[in-house]
Amino acid sequence: MLEVARYSGCFVCGQKNDIGLKARFFFKDGKAVTEYTAEKRFEGYHGVFHGGITATLLDEVMIKALLAKDIYALTVELTVRFHKTVHVGQKLKLTGRVEKSKGRLYVTSGEVTSDDGELVATATGKYLEVKGDMKNKLLESLET
Repeated sequence: MLEVARYSGCFVCGQKNDIGLKARFFFKDGKAVTEYTAEKRFEGYHGVFHGGITATLLDEVMIKALLAKDIYALTVELTVRFHKTVHVGQKLKLTGRVEKSKGRLYVTSGEVTSDDGELVATATGKYLEVKGDMKNKLLESLET
């Protein structure tokens, strides 16, 4: 299993971001994967994990599926559907994959399941591959 490149200051995957999630992403069987335990500091309501953080994790796992294939892109559209409430302390498993591409536009899908296998949330995303100066800026940020 290959660990996907990250930026140390990233809110989701940055290991040096003191307020971040510090999630680690891997690429296995054509999918980006991670696990994350819903933290109390990201409550939306008492005992309920904020949906915005779930959406953020989905965005990241889908873009990691692109990064694992050396495709450097930025999010242009994200659609999330919440199926179940996530409770603080609940362990989540996330997967993201590339579904198709047309030119520089990539369409991805992602899902979150609870540790007992229940579907918690799903997402689709559209990402635009960057070129030139923007690609260089992204490359300078990444570490392995």
